[in-house]
Amino acid sequence: MIVTRRALLGGAAALPLAGPFPARAREAAAEAALDAVFAETAPPALAAGVVTREGLGWAGVRGVRRAGHEAAATLGDRWHLGSNTKAMTAAVFGRLVEQGRARWAMPLAEALPGLTIDPAWAGTTLDDLMRHRAGLLDPGLLDQAWLLGAHIDPRPLPEQRAEFAARALAAPPAVRAGQFAYGNGNYILVGAAIEALTGQAWEAAMAAELFAPLGLASAGFGAPRGEAPWGHRGGVGLDPAGFADNPRALGPAGTAHMSLADYARFVAAMMGGAPDWLGEATRARLLTPAAGEPPAYAAGWGVGSAPWAGLGGPGPTITHNGSNTLWFATVLAAPERGLGFIALSNDGAAGQRACLTLVRRLAEGADAG
Repeated sequence: MIVTRRALLGGAAALPLAGPFPARAREAAAEAALDAVFAETAPPALAAGVVTREGLGWAGVRGVRRAGHEAAATLGDRWHLGSNTKAMTAAVFGRLVEQGRARWAMPLAEALPGLTIDPAWAGTTLDDLMRHRAGLLDPGLLDQAWLLGAHIDPRPLPEQRAEFAARALAAPPAVRAGQFAYGNGNYILVGAAIEALTGQAWEAAMAAELFAPLGLASAGFGAPRGEAPWGHRGGVGLDPAGFADNPRALGPAGTAHMSLADYARFVAAMMGGAPDWLGEATRARLLTPAAGEPPAYAAGWGVGSAPWAGLGGPGPTITHNGSNTLWFATVLAAPERGLGFIALSNDGAAGQRACLTLVRRLAEGADAG
């Protein structure tokens, strides 16, 4: 990767901290952490934000949109979120429950009518899919043949996802029901269920139930095009007009993109900042992991705890990483405290190191504060 002086110094814009996170010292500490991690890991670009229930409190960005080029990354740029899309898909399903168009613990046969489903799935629900405990495994379903074929499949996306669901459910579960087995296939099926319940494509449901009500004007699907960063692999940028993302049929599991500020609005809402959009009972359901063996995974969120995350002591945290190998996104938030941290990069490998390191340091600063 070519790192120019502009890459190191350009795009160094930042938003001031505001609201419940006002201290100038904390703003300076966040800026210093961003500078240090960007210098240490050298991704093409790195953006970060501190989130409160009101949205983005502080934000900064460093680097360039494309390695070897001068155009600096900006705070308004759109970033690919990868698997952090999963929590959005689950939230859309929660909205359908609130509207009476779906219900929690909905059996697969009810959510996906018309499919021939193996009897071994009889006790499996959409909740199990959202928590990756349905018994579904990606290998054999999302193999190279499917990925390549889906890239060029001209059929409507709901038709493609329904076919995927039919193939996945025609045979018994691959692993024991209740056992955690993370996989994108789970959320393709959840997307197919949303399409069956609403009569529209998952993309349209996302726009109607999430993007529009939260005001996420920058949100879209796939590698962002136009004036936006390129994703990178091995330091080389890939043209978003080519094969720069997973196939569109995989969308419910990981193809959303948006600006840092818009993603912060979603994270703020999941911390309780938009009660008119998502009721407290629904939000609690989405953030509560399944009982039983670890790991603690809710509907698109890993659940943990941290000393800084509560009101005056330890409290619960929600977190997730996302990557299509060309981008990396990570978020760590404390719903009880109303404080979260986001890091985004347009590189899969260097971006992963940068994002995870930066969020850890920002959280350590919150712990110290």
